[in-house]
Amino acid sequence: MGKLLAVLLAGMFSFCLTTAPAVAQQPVIAAEAWSAYKAKFLDPAGRIIDDGNGGISHSEGQGYGLLLSVLAGSPSDFALIWSFTQTELLLRDDGLAAWKWNLSAKPHVTDINNATDGDILIAYALGLAGQQWSRPDYIQAGTRIARAILDKTVLHQGGRSVLLPGATGFSAADREDGPVVNPSYWIFEAFPVLDTLAPSPEWAKLRDDGVALLGEFRFGPKQLPADWVSLTSPPKPAAGFPAEYGYNALRIPLYLVRAGITDRQLLDHFRRQTAGANGTFTTIDLVSGNVKDNLSDPGYRIVNHILACVADKTALPADLQQFTPTLYYPSTLHLLGLSFIAARQPECL
Repeated sequence: MGKLLAVLLAGMFSFCLTTAPAVAQQPVIAAEAWSAYKAKFLDPAGRIIDDGNGGISHSEGQGYGLLLSVLAGSPSDFALIWSFTQTELLLRDDGLAAWKWNLSAKPHVTDINNATDGDILIAYALGLAGQQWSRPDYIQAGTRIARAILDKTVLHQGGRSVLLPGATGFSAADREDGPVVNPSYWIFEAFPVLDTLAPSPEWAKLRDDGVALLGEFRFGPKQLPADWVSLTSPPKPAAGFPAEYGYNALRIPLYLVRAGITDRQLLDHFRRQTAGANGTFTTIDLVSGNVKDNLSDPGYRIVNHILACVADKTALPADLQQFTPTLYYPSTLHLLGLSFIAARQPECL
């Protein structure tokens, strides 16, 4: 059990592997921050509400909620979120979660296709929680999802292992420009944990090949990855999606540093190309290189400040060190960022 704990913690914070015995871990999200988050986004039924997207719920949000509740050290909130996820989203016959749930629709699931990032987050959180709180049922549930991810969403293209964003709709058989991937679906920190749940060399390959693909996904004057990329030769922004470094891709550098991937040249490139005036974070039109949105929400702004912390030990601005929920998505990124700083870079606080 000690080795498994070490691998799980390595996925959580990229610590070195040890064989230390299982011990209770200290929360890295402050109780008041987690209370504020769940007061705004967690309803009594256990669903995370995406208030920036019509109040729907989705597998990504449930996965983030499960992960954050582990980082906050709250098994009761984890159980609540998992109960909804298990009952309302794990309806497919392949072990993956339906991605979209709408309170105002009947039936509530309005798109039965999965979203692979949501599945990864759910399985990752189950693995962490199962070991953290000695819950073999969580380990078993995470194992089923991890195996389904391998079976249904991992393919080989050009000698590389890649993730399909969903089990259907993105392959070469489904699209003329397929396969199509979303590089922000590579949640690098999760792969070591998923490897403990469903051991396979594919997890390490996904990590290495995902980082390598980021070096190839450089489009337009800013040389940034698109939210959605066609893996035709050469890769290009996928048809039918805006050619932009947008709200999906902006979390890529956060995922990199949380997984301990600190290639300075790569991280500095992200930071330079997305830094806006007066400290804002920008999304980019990849065709023109022009700014599309200047984002001032703390949850978006924290991304580049974390990169500065990792590179130069630069302290986070005081307003980013405090958490006040705004909208679901940036608030989630804000807590992921603060938990990383608390665990790995406390000198930047």
